[in-house]
Amino acid sequence: MCGIAGAMGELSAFSLKRMASIMQHRGPDHLAMGSFADVHLAHARLSVIDLSTHSNQPLWDTNRRACIVFNGEIYNYKILREELIDLGYVFLSEGDAEVIVNLYLHYGTSCLTKLVGMFAFALWDSERSELFLARDTYGVKPLYYAQTKSGFYFASELKSLLVVPSIGRDLNYDALFRTLVFLWSPGPDTVLKTIVKLEPGQYLIVRDRQIVKQAIFAHWPQYEPQDMSVSHACQRIEQALLTSVTNQSVADVPVGAFLSGGLDSSLIVAMAARRGQSNIESFTIKSVGQSCNNDGFVDDLPYARQVATYLNVKLNVVDVNPQIIQLLSKMLYHLDEPHADPASFNVFLICEKAREKGIKVLFSGAGGDDIFSGYRRHNAIILEQYWSWLPMWIRSAMQSTISKLPKKNVLFRRVSKLFSYISLPINERILSYFYWINPKIVRGLFVQSIQTQLSDNPMSSLLTILDEQKEKNALEKMLDLERRYFLVDHNLNYTDKLSMASGIEVRVPFLDPDVLDVASNISVNLKHRRGHGKWILKKMAEKYLPKSVIYRSKTGFGAPLRAWLHHDLKPLIDELLNEKTLSKRGIFNPVAVRHLIDKDLSGQEDYSYTIFALLCMELWCRLFIDGEAMDIMQKFEKRSVSDVYYEPA
Repeated sequence: MCGIAGAMGELSAFSLKRMASIMQHRGPDHLAMGSFADVHLAHARLSVIDLSTHSNQPLWDTNRRACIVFNGEIYNYKILREELIDLGYVFLSEGDAEVIVNLYLHYGTSCLTKLVGMFAFALWDSERSELFLARDTYGVKPLYYAQTKSGFYFASELKSLLVVPSIGRDLNYDALFRTLVFLWSPGPDTVLKTIVKLEPGQYLIVRDRQIVKQAIFAHWPQYEPQDMSVSHACQRIEQALLTSVTNQSVADVPVGAFLSGGLDSSLIVAMAARRGQSNIESFTIKSVGQSCNNDGFVDDLPYARQVATYLNVKLNVVDVNPQIIQLLSKMLYHLDEPHADPASFNVFLICEKAREKGIKVLFSGAGGDDIFSGYRRHNAIILEQYWSWLPMWIRSAMQSTISKLPKKNVLFRRVSKLFSYISLPINERILSYFYWINPKIVRGLFVQSIQTQLSDNPMSSLLTILDEQKEKNALEKMLDLERRYFLVDHNLNYTDKLSMASGIEVRVPFLDPDVLDVASNISVNLKHRRGHGKWILKKMAEKYLPKSVIYRSKTGFGAPLRAWLHHDLKPLIDELLNEKTLSKRGIFNPVAVRHLIDKDLSGQEDYSYTIFALLCMELWCRLFIDGEAMDIMQKFEKRSVSDVYYEPA
């Protein structure tokens, strides 16, 4: 796992060095770059496979035709390497980056269909004078790019692109709107107009400083349910997951695991232990200070301890306390985009702890809920069959009555959210289950001049995707949104950024082609049964885990945000969301924001996550619009640009 950056176009040696050094947390083991004609490549390496210098990058093939900078892991690289050797290719390293280079030389862009793993890379083909960039099918690894008059620029992290003089800082207000609604920005747009994300399963060809081709090379498996028995389904899931865990265990460094005490992470640890990694170290969090009760979280720690004891693996417990807010600016700096989910704190702290213990790789249970249907909103969409037949006037009356329930109570808050959008058409209703606030309220938070710049419906692209899936049922449409956006642009995004902040590689066995193929073949009535989400996965897990863990209440990997907002974070809210500060920034209406805060304090409404999002946005603007990120970079990064190795042309 590494960081990559570069350009085809105007870029000084100093700027290239800055792009590289800003990302050195992603690759603390080696930092290097090279310029070849009009192409500039930089690489920060985290050594996980082939720890020798032969796998340092930028890396050329033996004939020096193609050069690559690569971020990720290719799990089938040994098989591909043997095939290429049989075809006459010569290797100087034992790593996977050189495999990609030679695979490209033999198959061209079709090489992407042969790669099993997580990746983002840029490859310079000197013979064709083309830059070839790609991102893995499931979007595990990020890749940002910008096209300007001065050239084409790319990087693993948005902040690395901001050192390029021609890349502006004008805000994309539609993306900002969506970030307030969802707490993250779905799709290719970022909150900066100039910078976008390469979407999962896509590649780019850049020639003469311009994108000349953008194409899709892979999709998520289509939902094609098969008629299979419970035992057969369990057998297929088990075999696919075991194989995935085995394949993803390949590393020349110690491997650990997240262990929240939930089903997905517990099952991955259990399978790793079953596959001979009995000494695997696991990591979990403990919330101290304010109570989590009002946030609706079940205490995970007892379950994590139960699993660790049951499997006889070591458990490291990391405290999450209110002082975590002191790390907020550092966390936002590493996140790049203004994510506003406090669960990211947990990833950040766990990865720091793992790195302290010398661990470079962690397993994660990410993806289990998204492919086997485990979120509360999945249950909610299934339960619609009991009320969706009601006339619209009755639904509207229900919505109005339930909206008046007090929001300080966890149950009332959830019921109110469940029925907030019941009068909407089905596709808008599916999308609404991802909302943290009504989009109509969000529009009113912006100052009038920005409201006029917003699209009529900033959600239109998401609704178009739902409209195109006429043949799918409501749950499968929702799962498509989970996989395409929530998993990629939220969970995987913050996990990558905050793990790499400590130089930790996170692997996700649930996002394996064979596991995904199996999940796509399992019918909805096996994924959901008798009110249980992930029913078939739970049945399979009975072979590995105690039932008290498997059938526990569903909870998020969260933090006591509501308690923080009303206590520890309150001074920061008063400082950053007051009339003077908001008026100076000129994005949000101070009166509307104050009204939101007052309603939340009184318990009339629950706007806690929106308030936290507004707080994060002001801090983010200070970092990336006002330029404080460069000061933070100098404070947190260790290597100066003069220490970077520069490869001559």
